[in-house]
Amino acid sequence: MKLVENLDAKTFETKLAGDKNAVLLDVRTPMEHRMVRIPDSILIDINSPMFMEEIDKLDKTKSYYVYCRSGNRSFHAGNYMLKAGFEKVYNLEPGIIGWNGKKEFSE
Repeated sequence: MKLVENLDAKTFETKLAGDKNAVLLDVRTPMEHRMVRIPDSILIDINSPMFMEEIDKLDKTKSYYVYCRSGNRSFHAGNYMLKAGFEKVYNLEPGIIGWNGKKEFSE
C-alpha cells in the first residue's frame, strides 16, 4: 500500500508554489484554523463526523498538500485520501509548527 509522501517545510512550500493543480488542505479544528493558518488553505476537520464525506467531494485529479499542527493528523488524512483514490497527496511533515512560509492570523 502506498503511503502519503512526507515533505519538509521548504520542499512542501516549493512544490506547492510550483503546482498549478494544488489544493492546500488544513485538517485541524475550526478553532485552530481561525487562530493561524497557511493562506488559501481550505479546512476539512479530520475529527468531524463529515470528514470522509467532505473528502470524497474533492476533485481526485488535483494535487493535495495537507497539513495540521504537527504532521500527525495530516499524515492519517493523506493516507485515507490515497485509499479513496487520490493520486497526489503530500503531507507537511513538521506541521504548521515547522512552517516558515506565510501565515495568516485572526485579528
